[in-house]
Amino acid sequence: MSLIQFRYEEILHRLKRTQPVLSPPHDRKPAAVALILRQGITGLELFFIQRSHHPDDPWSGNIAFPGGGVEPQDLSLQHTAERETMEEVGIDLTSALFLGRLSDIVGHNLPVRVSCFVYGLQETPVPVLSSEIREAFWVTFEHLTAAEHQIIQPVSFEGRTFKVPAIHLHPAKPVLWGITYRLVNQFRYLLVSDTIPPGEYDLPR
Repeated sequence: MSLIQFRYEEILHRLKRTQPVLSPPHDRKPAAVALILRQGITGLELFFIQRSHHPDDPWSGNIAFPGGGVEPQDLSLQHTAERETMEEVGIDLTSALFLGRLSDIVGHNLPVRVSCFVYGLQETPVPVLSSEIREAFWVTFEHLTAAEHQIIQPVSFEGRTFKVPAIHLHPAKPVLWGITYRLVNQFRYLLVSDTIPPGEYDLPR
């Protein structure tokens, strides 16, 4: 089966039968993001944001999924992902199809624990961007998984430069790397083999 032919029912089934690895809290700050899907003309597409440049944001200018840190009023991590998505891009996920949850990602260089919740849209709303978001756009799953777009890229983080696995999206956009790359890679393996990918990576300490 071609990767771009996956439908929501198949994704839901695979997420249900794959047990996500949930990280214990420890001293990591909890955060949650939303992996949002739509069925495009040529197949499955994923929704991304580019964060606005801000000197106090360690992910300033990076490509990411909508989401953020847990607030006291949040009822759950899933509620955090839905609230942050509404605040950042104006998309109401309470009316979307909830498909499941990926395994948590724990940062090595930042004290953060990111949970990811997967949604499928039946209709595509027009995003309403907050000041935190520079741009929002869709990328086909076919593009994200194409071998020619998998690269090793030098990136800068907190004053240091590393070479990391990344995905080339477009000449005018930053590469996709870091935690969001790991979540995309995990989602790809889920569709291919019902497993999380071996050999997770993070930036050197």
